[in-house]
Amino acid sequence: MATEPAGPRVSLVLGAGGARGLAHIGVVEVLVERGYRFSGIAGSSMGALVGGIHAAGRLNLYRDWACALERTDVLRLLDFSFGFPGLIRGDKLIGALRDLVGDHSIEYLPIPFTAVATDIRAQREIWLNRGPLFDAIRASIAIPMIFTPYRIDGRDLVDGGLLAPVPIAASRQVRSDLVIAVDVNGPPSRPWNAREPRKAPPAPTVTSESDGYRARISALIESIASSFTDARETAVEPETAKPGLIDLMGRSLDTMQAQISRMQLALDPPELLIRMPRDRCAFYEFWRASELIELGRESTVAALDEYEARAREV
Repeated sequence: MATEPAGPRVSLVLGAGGARGLAHIGVVEVLVERGYRFSGIAGSSMGALVGGIHAAGRLNLYRDWACALERTDVLRLLDFSFGFPGLIRGDKLIGALRDLVGDHSIEYLPIPFTAVATDIRAQREIWLNRGPLFDAIRASIAIPMIFTPYRIDGRDLVDGGLLAPVPIAASRQVRSDLVIAVDVNGPPSRPWNAREPRKAPPAPTVTSESDGYRARISALIESIASSFTDARETAVEPETAKPGLIDLMGRSLDTMQAQISRMQLALDPPELLIRMPRDRCAFYEFWRASELIELGRESTVAALDEYEARAREV
């Protein structure tokens, strides 16, 4: 009995982008449905999280879990730190994911996987392709000032998106028919003055009795928590709204990653680039999983249709 020919083998590159990285789930789903096979996956930050979980064969579990999260659930996963170099320790989040997905060693995963992190002292990319999966993911998602750095082999590691928001170089370790890269820091889908108005979260306040370190951090945490309310409850003119601390950090990170992504993609272009606009959600809006997964699916279908049509013409 004749069997259908296997689809092309793909090196998949999943980029950084906070909550927008949930769109990677939709990307992976469509590629699998269309018969593409993964010879390897490389990811930075949220791309490392989604890519690592898929390499472990548990993406469906994570998808269902992420889609069920409400704003309050996301907030409960944040273990705020005192006296550490970061607002959030990340132990609670990683513990929840480990309980969901299980413990895995990268070198024994069914799909070769590399998580990209940044050695903050050496100022260089680190490719993590052996050892505990969630150690590598924890290091790769350590957004500076948000998550505390993660130490592996004596190195203090932070978010891979700091130097490699679309880590194409790390994907060249395996042989494949083509490299498919996913960039969730693409150009905005709408001009700023056409966006839906957002309410800026209030800035943290410190009273005369709050001069201590703990009190200042508490005020900061209140500011973070306010970001997890519905930003569209009250209309504010975009040009007059002032960004709060978390929005400002997010926009700064988006600006940096978008610029580095453009340079990386120009210097080392993939055979197929799937790009999504960076203004579809704020980097902390992890409760919008269903919407973002659908965005990933739509963007992937459109990119694949165009790519496959060109291939047929050759």
